[in-house]
Amino acid sequence: MTERTVGGGEVFSGRVFGVTVEDVLLPDGRTARKEIVRHSGGVCVLALLEDGPEPLVPLVRQYRYGAAAETLEIPAGRLEAGEDPEECGRRELAEECGLLAESFVPLGTIYPTPAYCDEVIHIFLARGLSRTEACLDDDEFLSVEYVTLERLAELCRDGGINDAKTVVAAVRTENRVQRTDNR
Repeated sequence: MTERTVGGGEVFSGRVFGVTVEDVLLPDGRTARKEIVRHSGGVCVLALLEDGPEPLVPLVRQYRYGAAAETLEIPAGRLEAGEDPEECGRRELAEECGLLAESFVPLGTIYPTPAYCDEVIHIFLARGLSRTEACLDDDEFLSVEYVTLERLAELCRDGGINDAKTVVAAVRTENRVQRTDNR
């Protein structure tokens, strides 16, 4: 069940993404037109600050223009061309939250909107945190809040957090931490 491009091309190229309109050959031999958002991919990091009685997770509160709303989400960023996902995650964690991590564990990838976008987001769990100075991009305005892992799970379940990458990262981290604690 694959589809193969037989025509079309780029119709827009921007700073963050591009758009192509392509004619594809369907499995039954017919052709269809597909509109695809081309994105370099991204990284998100669920960090566990474990120096207190309960692990705390830094969350970033910021206004997201596309959603026309303020969101609460884990630190994340766009991959630069040829950039290693772990390096990107470490950079974003330091820039947005002022945190460095000894351990960066991959928690897999997600396709946020696979019907029309080729973006892949790499998810990491960061541990062994130490503080550094945050250094936001010129167009970034955000604040950092800390919640327990339990509170993060509640916010994800109850709709207090609607950001898909944060919800997936919370579930995968909760599963990983429970498996580790039960050994």
